[in-house]
Amino acid sequence: MRLRTVSAMRLVGLIVPAILTLCVVTGCREEAHINVAASLRPSEMPSMMTRDISTLISDSGVTQYRIISPLWLVYDEVDTPYWSFPEGLYLEKYDRAFRVIATVAADSAKFFKRQQIWRLDGNVEMTKVPGELFQSPQVFWDQRRHCLYNDTFIHIENPSHVIEGTGFDADDRLTSYRILNPQGIFPVENPQ
Repeated sequence: MRLRTVSAMRLVGLIVPAILTLCVVTGCREEAHINVAASLRPSEMPSMMTRDISTLISDSGVTQYRIISPLWLVYDEVDTPYWSFPEGLYLEKYDRAFRVIATVAADSAKFFKRQQIWRLDGNVEMTKVPGELFQSPQVFWDQRRHCLYNDTFIHIENPSHVIEGTGFDADDRLTSYRILNPQGIFPVENPQ
């Protein structure tokens, strides 16, 4: 039995130095460290990214809108926090009976949270029931003041007329609007 103990001790005496040598050799290797945090810039990055969204927005327990978009980016860490919809936005506005009363579609959109202002860009198309169509390359929607406006081209169609111009303002229900520099086609009754 004593012979086995001596053999085991010699074996341990050989294994322990070998393991220590291996640890020292591999431990002395210089490792490359990547400082990921140093390259991050929260002021330039979205704090949230969501794909293929369809969400309802309510106010005082009443569903007001549905937003549908392929990509929603939220920038909360920037000086002026905003939401971005760089791949397009489709919005439906509902009445209290949950019927669609208006729609908005745009190639891209931004919502500035503090100001409560939407900026809709590129092929903006707004419809209002029954059958009014508003088209423009850009529209701003101020939710606090309950108004829509722009200083670019606007095209408005309804069953009785088509009007175009540059610059417009309207209430956010599109029931009252004016074009700042109008041009258009108006039906005129010919008195005979």
